[in-house]
Amino acid sequence: MKRFLASALLITLVFINLDAKSFASEESEAAPGEIVLKVCNWEEYIDEGDWDEDEVIDLESGDIFGENSLVEDFEDWYYETYGQKVKVQYSCFGTNEELYSMLTMGDEYDLVCPSDYMIMKLMSEGMAEPFSEEFFDETKEENYYINGVSPFIREVFEENEIGGEKWSKYAAGYMWGVTGIIYNPEMLSREEASTWNVFTNKNVYRRITIKDNVRDAMFAAIGAVKSDYLLSDGFLGSDDYSEKLMDEMNDVSDETLTDVQNYLQLAKDNLYSFETDSGKADMITGKVAANYQWSGDAVYAMEQAEEDDFILEFAVPEESTNLWFDGWVMLKDGIKGDAAKKHAAESFVNFLSMPENAVRNMYYIGYSSVISGGEDDDTVYEYIKWNYEADPEEEEEPVEYPLGFYFTGDYEDEDYILTVSEQQTRRMLYAQYPPKEVIDRSAVMLYFDTDTNAKVNRMWINVRCFNAKRIPIWFYCLLGVLLGGGIFVVIRTKIKNRM
Repeated sequence: MKRFLASALLITLVFINLDAKSFASEESEAAPGEIVLKVCNWEEYIDEGDWDEDEVIDLESGDIFGENSLVEDFEDWYYETYGQKVKVQYSCFGTNEELYSMLTMGDEYDLVCPSDYMIMKLMSEGMAEPFSEEFFDETKEENYYINGVSPFIREVFEENEIGGEKWSKYAAGYMWGVTGIIYNPEMLSREEASTWNVFTNKNVYRRITIKDNVRDAMFAAIGAVKSDYLLSDGFLGSDDYSEKLMDEMNDVSDETLTDVQNYLQLAKDNLYSFETDSGKADMITGKVAANYQWSGDAVYAMEQAEEDDFILEFAVPEESTNLWFDGWVMLKDGIKGDAAKKHAAESFVNFLSMPENAVRNMYYIGYSSVISGGEDDDTVYEYIKWNYEADPEEEEEPVEYPLGFYFTGDYEDEDYILTVSEQQTRRMLYAQYPPKEVIDRSAVMLYFDTDTNAKVNRMWINVRCFNAKRIPIWFYCLLGVLLGGGIFVVIRTKIKNRM
């Protein structure tokens, strides 16, 4: 049986691996003299072009239109800029864990785009290739990333470290956001949606979903079980609030994991389901009243529902929120010390960091780019205005929405204050660019070492596969009778044998 299970697992992993590489396998081989750049990114996480004619984004600074995929456009741009041909072999993965499995099974990529905690894991295990000093040279016009990354994002990547090494040395941001609850305001109040305890709220019995992965579900559960403490005056008023919040939301003590397991097992009775990607559709169709969601997917759901005159809103729990990032990481096993390949990989990041390309990606995938454009380029800000700015003459009660923190680091910067519909303070704009009070109560999910990861996964298995609280008392009685009967038979047999 063990050999059978091992064989079945191996076959499954092979098929998963083949599926993830299917797109790459269709790529034609590079011509002589071409640099082959192997890139692996999330599914549907880059503009693939082929926009309809009416999809032109007409900004003050010029029109933006996606005719070709950004991968194709990069190949053309690189040759025009550096006189060297490059061939991108582009692959996709579905989860961070799937990407890691692909790498440990021997797949080689030059550039990958994992989430924050997986970036930390790759760094800690020595798999990440540091960016060159040239990549951070702000005097170079082609260095669009370092010249255009949001000062808010840049500070986060500079302040967070693994093993004494800054994130910024090994990772360049791509997309970012927060987590929260998308909900139907006709079925759930904003106050009810603004707490991680919403998953046990009987008002949404069998009408709420949670993410089917241990990291996100555990974060929400920690916020729920620690709710009273996180919202206490003493905790909120502490001088080192941000550091304490980070510690609490990454607490993996045995006591906390037991509380998390108990909460999630209790929540199972109230949930419609655990879900990976079906939550958006369930919200749009009205199948559920609330869904734990990443900000970008929440925006997609709200936009789709609005097309059917179906209004959804987004709330960030008062206890905390997860501030997450996806970022580009070069891998040593792929680069192999090849300076030309490393330059191409860094140039791919810079090309996607052009403000107009950041806008194309945001329009196509619905998430928020880490690129703000820098001091001399307002393309990204114009795009946000294009999406959300209200006409004061048409709106009954327009409100001001400050975005300075993202563009200059100054929340009060008068050059970056939008006038928007009051509704947007609860909907798409709120999800994509949360206000200061949301950012202030955000925490990054940290990387777990091997032992901690095993402990957390055991807890998750107990949640997903077994719930002692749902087993009726008669089952235990029956089990006791059977065990007692079994013991009686064994003892009686031994006595007979002796006789």
